[in-house]
Amino acid sequence: MRTWTIRSFEDLTVQQLHDLLRLRVDVFVVEQHCPYPELDGADHDATHLLLHDASGLVAYARVLPPGTDGLPHIGRVVVRMDRRGQGIASALMQQALTVVEARHGTKRSALAAQAHLERFYAQHGFRRTGADYLLDGIPHVDMRRDDV
Repeated sequence: MRTWTIRSFEDLTVQQLHDLLRLRVDVFVVEQHCPYPELDGADHDATHLLLHDASGLVAYARVLPPGTDGLPHIGRVVVRMDRRGQGIASALMQQALTVVEARHGTKRSALAAQAHLERFYAQHGFRRTGADYLLDGIPHVDMRRDDV
């Protein structure tokens, strides 16, 4: 059975914080061979989405409050390697969009996608807003979702 947990930073347990940071580092730093500042200071203001099953934390994302562009941002979207290919990433994005709507009254949002995942995010209503660029050595593209 899978269980969603949605928490502000202050409401995360120490175990949940440990698990989400470990998953993010395991994927974004170790698996992707990308040493970068994973602890970016934005977690304090984020809403954290965690998906657990009997084996522990399997997926995570965070929703940041509106930035200078006036849009909430979805980020750190990650699924544990051994759980990929099971539709979990799509369920995670649907849950993130539900949180965006509940907290901000709209599904309009933005994200910085790894360029190879552009098609995945497009399936969830996001459209490219600019050219590819390197972020921490990985090609990214800014994307935006308008109300649909």
